[in-house]
Amino acid sequence: MPEGLQFSNQLLASLPPKDLALILPGLQRVKLPLRRRLESANKRVDHVYFPESGFASVVASNGTLDSIEVGLIGREGMTGLTIVLRVDQSPHDTFIQLAGDGYRLAAPALKGALERSLGLQSLLLRYAYAFGIQASQTALANGRYKIEERLARWLLMAQDRVDGDQLTLTHEFLGTMLGVRRSGVSVALQLLELRGMVRVRRGAIVIFDRDALEDAANGAYGVAEKELKRVTA
Repeated sequence: MPEGLQFSNQLLASLPPKDLALILPGLQRVKLPLRRRLESANKRVDHVYFPESGFASVVASNGTLDSIEVGLIGREGMTGLTIVLRVDQSPHDTFIQLAGDGYRLAAPALKGALERSLGLQSLLLRYAYAFGIQASQTALANGRYKIEERLARWLLMAQDRVDGDQLTLTHEFLGTMLGVRRSGVSVALQLLELRGMVRVRRGAIVIFDRDALEDAANGAYGVAEKELKRVTA
């Protein structure tokens, strides 16, 4: 690694020098503005992204206006897991939900590095597994938990991927991510705010009591996070 170069992205930061050297020449520092589309459904994935700040949403849809978030990707991981799994496209869209920056790598460069390093393969496959656990926990939350519990889980997941307590998000956007009406999000936020867990500002949510928010999630948060730590530490 060049002297002084440090990564906030946990996958890049955990790579041994010999594995990092395989992809370092192709890594390009990029801005990741709000709503930037990183992957389009059923289109070839040409680049993978390693966020350093902000985060992306992976969104499933039925081809109409109906859509719901199935996963979050921040500095703990990467987009483009289809490449790691030896396929070139996905039926999901991936776009930036909270602006930040990160590194971009062309898909052929990653494929070549994976062919040359079992260590790199192992790390990225373990992350792919952990992301799958996150998606399965999201399915469980969507099917079995109340809106306020799902919202508490989502806010905790979002805070895991940022510095500080403030999240710049709108009620309408949260509704899309959770697959509920905007009014439902507003009511759930009011409940959390009345209990002193968050403060709602125009276009932003400030988290005041994380421990209480974890209790409010009622078990919906934590399984995927523990598994990610276990398999990528």
